[in-house]
Amino acid sequence: MMNRLLLAALIVGSVGLAGAAQAADAAAGKAKATSCGMCHGQSGEGTQMGTKLAGEDPAKFIQAMNDYKSGKRDNAMMKTQATQLSADDYANLAAYYASLK
Repeated sequence: MMNRLLLAALIVGSVGLAGAAQAADAAAGKAKATSCGMCHGQSGEGTQMGTKLAGEDPAKFIQAMNDYKSGKRDNAMMKTQATQLSADDYANLAAYYASLK
């Protein structure tokens, strides 16, 4: 019985996460991306100062942002940027950059 309840909770939680991922708003991400463009290029194409973000896998983008925020990745500029953004901002930025080629 307990295993069934745990399984049901995991399934419901997974569906909720999938729904949240689908709710990401690329247009909102584009609006937030203006400060990213200074280093990563206006269309996420990458520059000498920042890596290419266009076409980036959303999960990788979000993980990278979380790693900058936590300090797991060491970059003072990115830590500052990451701490100023919410989880929704991360998802929206990820959706925007994933939509670019």
